Amino acid sequence: MQMPMPASPPRELNIFDLPPFLDALPMPQIIRARTGQRIRIAMREIHEPLHQKLPPARMWSYGPAAMAPIIEARSGTPVEVEWVNNLPEKHFLPIDHTLHGCGADLQEVRACVHLHGGRTPSADDGYPDDWFVPGKSRVCRYPMQQAAAALWIHDHAMGINRLNIYAGLFGMFLVRDAVEDALHLPSGRYELPLILYDRELTADGQLYYPVSDDPAKPWVPEFTGDAIIINGKIRPYVDAEPRLYRLRVLNTANSRFFGLSCSTGPLIQIGSDQGLLAAPVTVNRLTLAPGERADILLDLSVAAGERVHLRNGALDILEFRVAGTAKHSSGPAKIPHALRPVERTPESAAIVTRRITLNEYQDEHGRSMVMLLNRKHWHEPVTERPQLNTTEIWEFVNQTQDTHPMHLHLVRFQVLDRRPFDPFAFMMRREMIYTGPALALPANEMGWKDVVQCEAGVVTRIIVRFEGYTGNYLYHCHILEHEANDMMRPFEVIA
Repeated sequence: MQMPMPASPPRELNIFDLPPFLDALPMPQIIRARTGQRIRIAMREIHEPLHQKLPPARMWSYGPAAMAPIIEARSGTPVEVEWVNNLPEKHFLPIDHTLHGCGADLQEVRACVHLHGGRTPSADDGYPDDWFVPGKSRVCRYPMQQAAAALWIHDHAMGINRLNIYAGLFGMFLVRDAVEDALHLPSGRYELPLILYDRELTADGQLYYPVSDDPAKPWVPEFTGDAIIINGKIRPYVDAEPRLYRLRVLNTANSRFFGLSCSTGPLIQIGSDQGLLAAPVTVNRLTLAPGERADILLDLSVAAGERVHLRNGALDILEFRVAGTAKHSSGPAKIPHALRPVERTPESAAIVTRRITLNEYQDEHGRSMVMLLNRKHWHEPVTERPQLNTTEIWEFVNQTQDTHPMHLHLVRFQVLDRRPFDPFAFMMRREMIYTGPALALPANEMGWKDVVQCEAGVVTRIIVRFEGYTGNYLYHCHILEHEANDMMRPFEVIA
């Protein structure tokens, strides 16, 4: 039988032919949750240009624009959202039917919404099997029993969420509380959500997702694109005033890590994934993995009349056009000395230490760079059953050549340390030989997290208290291509 020839890839756009900073930074609609109110959000197909020089691109969104509405909630006030699937019946990106949960017998378009970072009951968490098809909806209830933080929503449908997120199904979800209020941080027009991601585009400005050389198995192990997009526009600008700004930065990319810096000097980080740090931290360069968030203060009071750039590596990706004077006098920039107490969890609180290996192998389809956790596939029986209201240490032993951002649902955790080891000795004899001392954590990793960067050849330890709810949850690498091909495992919280 003659195998079909792979389709020729479309002619791709040279992103650097597009002049930067032509489009204003889009700002989202804010939906403020109120007690007793059910919020209704519909997923839909939209057509919107990603740059002023491009025609409208086909995308999916949780709202009428590429920048989905932001839900804003108060800590302790439950939120109820009806997620409505108004998407088309057919997907416009290449599905790999050999991936788990992606069989050709299933309807092409399936959706499942996960509140990333939410302390949420299992039934409302967005378990990958809990997908629903166009014409259907699902109501999720979020108790909001957690501190102020920048959470986010994204698709989590089994085997297909890498494509659904690439198409545009993501958005920000802000939790507020009294501790944050008392700090009087920049707010309103001076608090800027910045959702970062990358895409590859065809010559006519449409989303292009690459495929393998085998048309029957199009999955690729990772993706990075030349087009750096913020809030739905390629390298936009923002008109700013010479004063203090708060940047709520979120990396929603499939695989790309962003290395952020500022043209005027260091950034002041005040928060990470799960909320405020104990005190501000000065960082010259901030590396954000997929799924991670950072809360940053940027002092533009020293840059009146200038153009300031946020950079990814050496590339300017956002331009602040700073006016000569402020519209509203705010006085000197006030950066709090203390933010929120962060009590470090002692290792002695843990009743169990679990070892999770990160492995690379070749699958039954002959594909390399396929990753597993503890050499197990998603569908194999649950092996991690933490008990409610107990604390555990999880050791991520990375035997691969990649850095993997590991995410646990339901919980927040603290990073303990990272320590290099000998992967060969561990692989051949299951012998853990450390090749150096534990590395001191940077100050901006000393707060509460829900994604941790696990570097190659390193044992990364976290300490986790499993509180809130019993039920089925999951942990996985947040590189979406890895997650889609079984670098994802279930865990069950038991009573």
